[in-house]
Amino acid sequence: MKIGIMVGDIMTRSFVSARPDIPVLSAVRLMVKKRVGSLILEENGFLKGILTEKDIMWALSKKKDLSNVIAGDICTRKITTIKPSADIYDAIVLMKKKKFRRLPVAVNKKVIGFLTLKEILKIQPELFEIAREGYNLNWPLDKKNAERPGEAIKEGICEECGNYDILYLENGKLMCESCMDEI
Repeated sequence: MKIGIMVGDIMTRSFVSARPDIPVLSAVRLMVKKRVGSLILEENGFLKGILTEKDIMWALSKKKDLSNVIAGDICTRKITTIKPSADIYDAIVLMKKKKFRRLPVAVNKKVIGFLTLKEILKIQPELFEIAREGYNLNWPLDKKNAERPGEAIKEGICEECGNYDILYLENGKLMCESCMDEI
């Protein structure tokens, strides 16, 4: 199945990156400052790894002090990349197979962009079911988990318009802010 939208059309070109020798604590500060969940580790444009929040949590569980640890020591090094010419359907299938939510986009082993599951689902919400199967996603959340009407719950597919967005429980439905405004 092909969607007709290329990875290069929706990838993030201004991704956050650092050298693999960056101290983990500096990497964490950079991730917080830039509000990202992962950091591409590259040297001279070549991909050396990806440091994710999960990698940092694992390192914290094993070591109490990360002040002398560099990102390259705890990052994910076996990285799967995708070409910008690939269809986003192929990207989501690859993400599902590898259980990744993020893929570096590379040409000749040089990183030129970054693609996330969230970006794909924003552009093509119809691919949500494929993602749900692979990641055991609960987007949208079960309605029984919603605490109060109008409270932001989670990102997912709006039951009213079908767009991927932040969801709110309103009148028994999980809806985006735009649909709530129309009520």
